[in-house]
Amino acid sequence: MTGTAGWHVVVPLKPAASGKSRLGAPEAVVRAIGIATVRAAASAAGVAEVVVVTADPATADALAGIPRVRVVREHAPRGLRLAIASALTTIPSGTRRAVLLGDLPALRPADLTRALAAAGRHPRAFVADAPGTGTTLVTALPGMVWRSAFGRASASRHRALGLVAVPVPLRSSLRHDVDTPRQLARATAASTS
Repeated sequence: MTGTAGWHVVVPLKPAASGKSRLGAPEAVVRAIGIATVRAAASAAGVAEVVVVTADPATADALAGIPRVRVVREHAPRGLRLAIASALTTIPSGTRRAVLLGDLPALRPADLTRALAAAGRHPRAFVADAPGTGTTLVTALPGMVWRSAFGRASASRHRALGLVAVPVPLRSSLRHDVDTPRQLARATAASTS
């Protein structure tokens, strides 16, 4: 799928040396989590393009040449909000847009496909993480002004902005982001079972 027919999915990735500080994992593991997320997103049906925004040259180089993946390089990390904004400006107008956080190493493409199809029924939507307090995905249909509020307690803030919570099953890999060693172990076990 090319052009404006599918979703344009932004994945912001912090430099691996500073990203996922609560995880306490080596730089290579942090980078691998982001790359696995991007690969899964690019393999999902209905995704036209994955736009990765990062200030990590090694991550950018590792993603070069992956079909349907385009990298927007930052000279230095500017924070999540500005990274998302800069990536969104590179997406053609009149397209379906989404932001997917880059800490979903066990993401199954089919889970993202189903969530995007459900999100496409609403002008703006989001998917909550497994505890129900955070957010892993935010979407907007063509013509809708982008709204997002990632960070602590983002699920309630997205509801307050008028986004619709997509009813994604708890078992979906899209709801299981990785912030702690325990979550990483669970995600690794799930991806190998």
